[in-house]
Amino acid sequence: MNFPFFIARRYFSSKKKKSFISLISNMSMLGVGVGTMALVIVMSVFNGMEELNRQLFRSFDPDLKITPTSGKRFVIEPAKLKKISQLEGVKFVTQVIEDNALASYGGRRVLVKLKGVDETFSQRKQLDTAMIEGKLLLNDGDELKAVVGATVQQILGINTNDIFTPLELAYPRSDTRTLNLNSPDAFNQQIIRVGGVYMLELRFDDYVIVPLSFASSLLGYGDKRSALEIQLTPHSNPDRIKAVVASQLGEGFQVQTRDEQNADLLRAIRLEKLFVTITLGLIILVAAVNIFFSLSMLVIEKKDDIRMLFAMGATASLVKKIFLFEGALVAFTGAIVGLVMGVIICWLQQTYGFVSMGMISSLVDAYPVKMQWQDFVITAFTVILVTMIVSYVPAKRASLSPIR
Repeated sequence: MNFPFFIARRYFSSKKKKSFISLISNMSMLGVGVGTMALVIVMSVFNGMEELNRQLFRSFDPDLKITPTSGKRFVIEPAKLKKISQLEGVKFVTQVIEDNALASYGGRRVLVKLKGVDETFSQRKQLDTAMIEGKLLLNDGDELKAVVGATVQQILGINTNDIFTPLELAYPRSDTRTLNLNSPDAFNQQIIRVGGVYMLELRFDDYVIVPLSFASSLLGYGDKRSALEIQLTPHSNPDRIKAVVASQLGEGFQVQTRDEQNADLLRAIRLEKLFVTITLGLIILVAAVNIFFSLSMLVIEKKDDIRMLFAMGATASLVKKIFLFEGALVAFTGAIVGLVMGVIICWLQQTYGFVSMGMISSLVDAYPVKMQWQDFVITAFTVILVTMIVSYVPAKRASLSPIR
């Protein structure tokens, strides 16, 4: 056995330590344990929130999205569209027209995001599990239908069973120089019946999804499109296919993965997780200051033992290692207990969901939790770093020659 570690372990488990030193040592272990447990739990909750948002993205956003680098509209050549559709790993390519429009229903009005899609959108089956009323059906025989978000339904009071009240959509005409809001001639207007309602999350629930031909006619896009949405086959590599698609389209287009489409939100979650991790790391540092005091007093208590070690030929480096190991034992004991408790609490939350979100309208009943091995590495590194910082000075003092 390593000699410095052997001596440190004897000091750690010794029953002859003065009660006050033992109390401070136990407080150190408790503080490090609680801080470690809190760090594991908080990071796991942020992982769960990030994963929950990714699940929402998968229900609405495509795997890859093609948009123009400048402007809102572009014309895609049929040959290029066909070539992209035939790429290995590509399942569907959906043509999209998207813009803001004014929606009216039963005397109520609201500004909505109008999204026109072709027939492949329904085949993607992304919104199937999010439908709360009706069906995801945009073409019912010869009749065109719309699917609206829950926010639009609530504001306008839409009743999917009311066959007599259609949804009216209006968009400013492009051939008018001045816009007169009171003039009906200032807007292109069309009506459509609502066939279904979906509910995901506020940022997605203000959409009105209509057939591509309806949106093209209302918005005056003609053959132009605002985006192409690509759904990939399972287990495909989005980054690889993104590079291939970008090379085929050339300049003037940008291709984004699902994470890149929602980069701002994911970045905000990661930054918040980083700052909370740093804050809890500082709390662990404050708790570990007790290690400094307990080691300092232990050095004084073991002054005779240190002289004896030097008399037997021990080097200053060996004595310093003894007290570094002593600090590490105190910190790691607390850290291991904290890690175990953190894992148990996270597992219980994952399995039974004891801590609820506390909101009736929340997407999930309990706080989402997801444990990742990277978090345990970060936690262990934090504890090691803090331990080395607070243990170095007492260990260095023990190794100085005047103590001999």
